[in-house]
Amino acid sequence: MDDSRLRPVTAPAIDKGLFTVPNLISVVRLCCIPLFLWLLFARHDRLAAAWLLAVLGATDWVDGWIARRFDQVSEIGKILDPTADRLLFIVGIGGVLIDRSAPLWFGLLVVVREVLVGGTMATATAFGMKRIDVTWFGKCGTAGLMFTFPMFLLAKALGTSHWGRFWWWCAWASGLPAIAFSLISAVEYAPKVRAGLREARLGRIG
Repeated sequence: MDDSRLRPVTAPAIDKGLFTVPNLISVVRLCCIPLFLWLLFARHDRLAAAWLLAVLGATDWVDGWIARRFDQVSEIGKILDPTADRLLFIVGIGGVLIDRSAPLWFGLLVVVREVLVGGTMATATAFGMKRIDVTWFGKCGTAGLMFTFPMFLLAKALGTSHWGRFWWWCAWASGLPAIAFSLISAVEYAPKVRAGLREARLGRIG
């Protein structure tokens, strides 16, 4: 008699890495992107949109920190976290520029840098380059810009009042060093990408 039929049937294992606090935070941040756009363009509430964008920017590092601190790193989280960060960054900047709350040249400089660096990284990865860690200048630049654009929104919402002028100067005080750090990080990535592609090529030859 085949005793395999007597063995208990076990349910397929569930990847608990999908259901983690960091992943939940990333999903919430993604869901807040339409809310930001609705506040800014449907409700025309720059003040609320600015505070929401600032809070989302402040939580940029939270999901990653929790994942590392409490050993909740998952494969989907490695994709979900940076995806939420990039989408929030691009949509936030794009929304502020469309609203004309920030100088066009400043926003376009940020967007061009993001497209060039992001496109280069994606192309190099497709050719076998290993993932390159974000540099210190890159982290500081992104963090500064995630606060700069909400401050531009706040300044626009408050107009020529005392607080409006205050947030306008705060935006420049944050934005100029941030964009400088972002451009420095772009230069830093160039030799890293070349080395990564060379390593990938040698690996294929070997």
